[in-house]
Amino acid sequence: MKRKWMLLVMTAVMLLSVVASACSNSGGNGNGKSEGNNANTGTNSANGNGGSEEKPPEKATFTIFNGAGAAKDINTNETTIGKILEDQTGVNFKLENLVGDLNTKIGTMIASNKYPDAIIPDAAIDEVLGAGAFIDLTDLIEEHGPNIKRVYGPYFNQMKAADGKIYFLPFSNVVGEYVPDPNINQGAFWVQRRVLKEAGYPQIKTLDEYFKLVEDYVAKHKEEDLTGFISLTHDWRFFATTNPPMHLMGYPNDGEVTVDLNTLEAKTYSSSDATKRWLSKLNELNAKGLFDKASFVDNYDQYLAKLTSGKVVGFFDYGWQIGNAQNVLKDAAKKDPAKDDFVYFPLPVTFDGEKDQYLDPPGFVKNRGIGITVSAKDPARIVQYFDNLLKEENQVLKSWGIKGETYEVDEKGRFYRTAEQIAKIDEAFREEFGFKYYDWNWPNYGTNSTLADGNAYAPGLQAEVFQMSLTEADKMILDKYGAKTYAEMFAAPDERPWFPAWGIPKEQGSQPQIYETKKTELTKKYFPKLVLAKPADFEKVWTEYQGEFGKLDTAAYEKFMTDEVKKIVEQVKQ
Repeated sequence: MKRKWMLLVMTAVMLLSVVASACSNSGGNGNGKSEGNNANTGTNSANGNGGSEEKPPEKATFTIFNGAGAAKDINTNETTIGKILEDQTGVNFKLENLVGDLNTKIGTMIASNKYPDAIIPDAAIDEVLGAGAFIDLTDLIEEHGPNIKRVYGPYFNQMKAADGKIYFLPFSNVVGEYVPDPNINQGAFWVQRRVLKEAGYPQIKTLDEYFKLVEDYVAKHKEEDLTGFISLTHDWRFFATTNPPMHLMGYPNDGEVTVDLNTLEAKTYSSSDATKRWLSKLNELNAKGLFDKASFVDNYDQYLAKLTSGKVVGFFDYGWQIGNAQNVLKDAAKKDPAKDDFVYFPLPVTFDGEKDQYLDPPGFVKNRGIGITVSAKDPARIVQYFDNLLKEENQVLKSWGIKGETYEVDEKGRFYRTAEQIAKIDEAFREEFGFKYYDWNWPNYGTNSTLADGNAYAPGLQAEVFQMSLTEADKMILDKYGAKTYAEMFAAPDERPWFPAWGIPKEQGSQPQIYETKKTELTKKYFPKLVLAKPADFEKVWTEYQGEFGKLDTAAYEKFMTDEVKKIVEQVKQ
């Protein structure tokens, strides 16, 4: 399909540049499409200047390390989106994604005091902040960031560090109206669709029912050499193994604590009866040969590879974290409908059928984001790139793509995708076009946002697109459960003004931060022992774990979290 888009020239004064761009994106159609024919001409025929020549912006390449990435390293200008943005700004980013251990990688940077121009440190953000690796963005935003101010302005007070400075831009700020997600991108107990089909599509509500479903299927298919259950434990993603107890009790993902809706009291659960019950069940599975022992040594890539192998029956995880694997399975099913059997289906499992709270309520995550480092060669120009990215037409570009190629607009102004467009946007296309690389870890509108014209920011949250994206197999299995969306199978989230509690910042070296570090060390040491122990030894190992856990100052940590939760609730009331 022929691309039609014009060069959007960023209005900014570039350091060492001899040109001040005089035009903006006057097309202003908010659809991510430009009107010209060639993005490399350096001309703008839509600015009212009769197509006057303008020199393209001076080229520059900066580096970004993405500690949350699960993709190959790439230059952003090798993608369609990145090339358009480079034509607008002259800026390309060399993107490095994490391989190996996050803390080791960040620790090496800190020790050498040499950093890429920008970092997305994910769970290691406290270490980066504590090392003074991020520069203050406040003045740069004031001077170069009108769109940053528009998008993040309502959140600036929450984004400020204790010293009043802004060191990074988060990813979860809602712009416009909040749109709920019809998909399950948060937590769930997942199972292959063929398992549910063979069992007659049963209602699975409790943990025991879920594991019986898995056990029965494996027993009936011994010749397939199946893995009953797998768990992700690699590096900072260990939470995929430690978080289930809070969900099984009927709480959302508040991280290290559960928060009482009435009293606002925050309580840890890592050594609770709920965690004991969860680990005891995994121990039982292991004794039956249903648990993958390699769960405690596999890295993230190996974990995803196993999920796409067709051999893993079930697991617990977050939809956003298994997206790459699920996309591969769905792409295969589009080509061969028989392979839909291997696509995973989410279930809202709790211990005893309690009301589930897997779906996130509206919230703001203020301890994850992208920051510019002290090693950055030209911080002002990076901020200018971020600001340009936050223009609404570029947010449409990075989310919806190009009108006529990856989406359409109906007579009412509603964005939609045709069946052909949905079919072509597979994992390979997402990489080539850039959807995969610009999906999340950039300054952006939060996923649940709306555009100025009322369209959903994220295509998957637009009702028309979600329904069109469903295959006949999707519709059939949803119909078996009396639902039109996956979210309908889960309980609606209760309002939690503080959500998520895991987003409450903790200064490096503070008591809460030290507590979380020691807690993580303990769980990484004892969870494998507890799961892999002989059943007769489980109680003994649990007692030993409890003894070590008792040495932590849990009361002080719970008080800190409770006070912070109550503080946020009071701020929201004001």
